[in-house]
Parts: sequence; C-alpha cells; structure tokens
Amino acid sequence: MSEISTFRLYALRATYLLMVVGLGITNWPMIVSPPADLSHMSSVVRAVLGAVSLLALSGLRYPIKMLPLLFFELIWKTIWVIAYGLPLWSAGKLDAGTSETMMACVLGLVIFPLAIPWGYAFRHYLKAPADRRVRRGG
Repeated sequence: MSEISTFRLYALRATYLLMVVGLGITNWPMIVSPPADLSHMSSVVRAVLGAVSLLALSGLRYPIKMLPLLFFELIWKTIWVIAYGLPLWSAGKLDAGTSETMMACVLGLVIFPLAIPWGYAFRHYLKAPADRRVRRGG
C-alpha cells in the first residue's frame, strides 16, 4: 500500500464517493420504488447500477482492492461513448436522455483515468504473473 501516495488514495476515495452519491441520487429511488411501466432491460440496468453503487461503498474503505470496479466503469463508459454516443451525436440525434448519458459517461472518462494509479495497475494487473492453475483429480 505504501507504493500509492496518500493523495492518490484520497482521490480514489473521492471517486468512489462520487459514484455512491451520484448513483444514490439517480438510481436508488427507482430501485426502492420502481415505476409500474419500467421495462425489463431498464430494471436490469437499475439492478446492476445498484450493485455498482454498493461495491463503490467498499471502495471508500478499500480503494486499491476495488480498482477493478473503476476499470469496469471506465470500460463500459468508453464502449457506450464509442458505440452509441458518438454516432448519435454525429448524426444530430442526441435526445435529452442520451445527451445526459453522454455527459455522465464523458465525465467518467475524464475522472476515472485521473484517479486510477496506472503504474500500480500496470504492475499488479498486467505485469504480475497469473495465478497458478489447479489440476483436479490428480
């Protein structure tokens, strides 16, 4: 843990807190009291985002151990912006909902890369040896 600066740890905690508060305000009211006309996929998205917000709570206490959550957030937001947001924007077809999603994703694409300790992530997730495989039955 000493290879991560105190400033970086607090930046990570602030990022997790932003996730908890943001998802708490926008998502949890619809989980606690779902609208009657909520589509199946919207209910799935709400449940996944609820899980993300609860996992982000763990990031407040364990900011380094919860780095995969930030990777997940960074990756899905990147995919959404590239595959959906930019094509809609370039075609001039962003409505209010997709415009709001686009802004939230772009904000995440700015904040998450700044918060993630990339040197640590590289050493511990990409460069580190893989876990040993366990042979069964022998």
